Amino acid sequence: MQNTTQHTHNTQAQKKSAKAKPGFWTFFAIFMSIFGGVIAPQLKAAEVETVPSFQVEVIGEGKPVLLIPGLMSDSRIWQHTAAALKQDYQLHLISVAGFAGTPAIAGELLPRLQQDLLQYIGQAQLEKPAIVGHSLGAFLAFSLASSAPEQIGTVVAVDGLPYIAPIFSRNPATQVADMQQQALQIKAYYQQLNGEQLKAGAAQGIFIQARAPEHQQLVLEMAAASDSNSVGQAMYELLTTDLRPEVTAITSKVWLLGASGALPAAQQQQAAALYQQQIAGIANATLLMNTNSRHFMMLDEPEWFISTLRQALQE
Repeated sequence: MQNTTQHTHNTQAQKKSAKAKPGFWTFFAIFMSIFGGVIAPQLKAAEVETVPSFQVEVIGEGKPVLLIPGLMSDSRIWQHTAAALKQDYQLHLISVAGFAGTPAIAGELLPRLQQDLLQYIGQAQLEKPAIVGHSLGAFLAFSLASSAPEQIGTVVAVDGLPYIAPIFSRNPATQVADMQQQALQIKAYYQQLNGEQLKAGAAQGIFIQARAPEHQQLVLEMAAASDSNSVGQAMYELLTTDLRPEVTAITSKVWLLGASGALPAAQQQQAAALYQQQIAGIANATLLMNTNSRHFMMLDEPEWFISTLRQALQE
């Protein structure tokens, strides 16, 4: 998650209607959007299982690891990572309903997804699986580990946080009540877009997501294949759900991997401090900032990412 604008935005956002094109808040939503994909050979997988709120493919043998992508992404963002880890781990590659062509569901998304993932972990008899989540997927990792600490193993949050709003307001004191009106505006705005408009919006912030042109292109294609109702609903839920009071319940090891490569050097220290504040209440948490990577660090810095991930998963 990145923020490179200095605009004063609350007053502007409140003046815009759901039908109008939000100025800062459109840009804001692009930054927090978790798109993605990677051009890589498809791995030979076991059966793909479909649950209403997600699909999952399982590959490899060993300690179970769930890999959860973010907004407008699917499991393809993990293909290079999975190729490197499949000999040592049983990987459960998640694709979330409504994103990148995965069939959508109606109503709440993230609470339903959390419930279905916990049920899946139980039914598959996965013993304290590690959860690796990117951005929105990292939010879900924090949520799973907070709500069911006895069921969840190591958490690796990849450029994602318990509450995203303070990153963009640059104010750790930001609360859900401060964001309610803007969250409703963003939800309404996104839900009236079509696929090409989602793609066009994503293009405005593409340089923040990944460096390589081929990765950027796939980001845009996946945005175009996403369901706008699901995108708007997820945006709303992210802005109106603050897990900072809840993460104190996490008992497993937490690694937060932050990407600040899209920020000016002068702002990178500030970003690290904001990230650290979000995990201050977790008993066993480590923050590592990659100052070269954009948001999709598994694409931008694959060697560093896989090495760090292996270290985290071995603990």
